[in-house]
Amino acid sequence: MALLGTLLLAGSAFAQDLKLDDLVNEALRNNTEIQAFGSRIEGARQRIPQARSLPDPMLMFGYQNEGFDRYTYGEEQGAQWMFGATQQFLFPGKRALKGEMAKLDAESQEAMLEFLKLRTVSRVRELYLDLFMAYKNIDLLKGREELFVRIEDLTLARYSAGKAMQQEVLMAQTEKYMLLEKEVMFKQKIDSLEAMLRATIGREGGTSLGRPGDPSYQPLIFNTEEAVQMAINHSPEIKSRNKMIEAANTKVKMAQKEFFPDFSINAIYYNRSGDFKDMWSLTSTINIPLFFTSKQKPALLEAKAGLAQAKQELEAAKLMITAAIRDNMSMIKSADKLMDLYKNGLIPKNTQDVELALSGYATGRTEAIVVISRLKTLLEYETQYWTQFTEREKALARLHAITDGLDSQTKGEKK
Repeated sequence: MALLGTLLLAGSAFAQDLKLDDLVNEALRNNTEIQAFGSRIEGARQRIPQARSLPDPMLMFGYQNEGFDRYTYGEEQGAQWMFGATQQFLFPGKRALKGEMAKLDAESQEAMLEFLKLRTVSRVRELYLDLFMAYKNIDLLKGREELFVRIEDLTLARYSAGKAMQQEVLMAQTEKYMLLEKEVMFKQKIDSLEAMLRATIGREGGTSLGRPGDPSYQPLIFNTEEAVQMAINHSPEIKSRNKMIEAANTKVKMAQKEFFPDFSINAIYYNRSGDFKDMWSLTSTINIPLFFTSKQKPALLEAKAGLAQAKQELEAAKLMITAAIRDNMSMIKSADKLMDLYKNGLIPKNTQDVELALSGYATGRTEAIVVISRLKTLLEYETQYWTQFTEREKALARLHAITDGLDSQTKGEKK
């Protein structure tokens, strides 16, 4: 089992100094999309007092003269300076409803910000795992290279002794060079993944991020139905949709209020001179919703349609969340089974096959192509083991983005 231990715990040629928690915290601080959404929420909060405030008062001043031939102020009764103020008042309840709509809009966006943060964290985790897998593939390729060098040495020794054909030597060397080609490709993939990760965490500069440490295996301690229920109860997206429904319902109430008139109070002071006394007046103006069939009624129908839409979007979001949870849970369970199969079945069995094939080739009882084929199969199983591990953890990261409840339900445990 020495070869299996070498494959599963291949030594790293890279410094393991990149920590997932540090990247997550940096992304939450510096991600430009999160910062932009935070500014958007601040703007939404500032709309709340605006919606609750009274319309701006209007000031009026003017002069009234009698006749056109001369300035008659103080000489004629109707000549006067006028100063007035007008304040509009909305029908009782309208201002409160407007403020409530603005408040619910801000709360909805706050919930969406939490969803954006979870999605960003998920993105960081997935890129971190992809980066881990790229480094792990390079580790595995280096392990393959050592084994193929061993096979190459055997073929050269047998060829020198006249016990093998030159074709066997070329076959072993070709496989070794193919591994070097793949290593270059994975290094290029590391550069690409680091660029995407830097963009996600909001970091400038092109210096290497370093190698990720080995991720922890997180066991699932709940079933699919429990996960779905947790998502419905804790998902920020669901919370945001519920706030949208409340806002739409408030808009319906506001549309119903629009059938009632608003009114204005006008106060005017008339300044006269001479023997004429100053005057004042206090009047009120009320708008009449006379054209309600073409204005207020369609607005009410529009608000009700918006409410129906918000409810339908909530149901659609629940269906999408449920489907995403079932898909990721299925992927996690499948990965667990395959990892167990590779680790406890296929890899140990093929490790024995490779050892037997190497021993057989050294004594001339096995052909080189058989040794190479078995070794490639074994190392493919090892690669698939780590691929399933990575895909499993990525699926779990996506579950974290769907609901806030998974963090308290999972715990790290080294596989």
